[in-house]
Amino acid sequence: MRDLDKLFVALRRSRFRSRFRLEPKDQAYLERKGLSLVLDEARRFVVTRLAPAMPRNDGKQTPYRGHPAFVAQHATATCCRGCLAKWHGIPQGRPLADEEIDYVLRVLQRWLTGWTSADKEMP
Repeated sequence: MRDLDKLFVALRRSRFRSRFRLEPKDQAYLERKGLSLVLDEARRFVVTRLAPAMPRNDGKQTPYRGHPAFVAQHATATCCRGCLAKWHGIPQGRPLADEEIDYVLRVLQRWLTGWTSADKEMP
């Protein structure tokens, strides 16, 4: 797992990762439901789609749109086990530990928090 400050510097340097932005529909959902509920929903997505040792459809299990957490997962490279290994040093082939799930949620929270600020820029 990486230091979040260093991670977000690297994410900003990635042409692919840095292009993700919340659409107005997702921004409205985040503002209407609140960060806490969105992160509760994100936890369920992570536990069911990312945490298993061999997730179903790994590499394709996270949609690109439809929920603010999905966009955040792609923006932060927490969308599949391959990205978790490459970007976060979390090995594939074993279930995620509770600490790793909590780490993924902290990463998502930091990215999503940028969307609740006035500048609407990625943190």
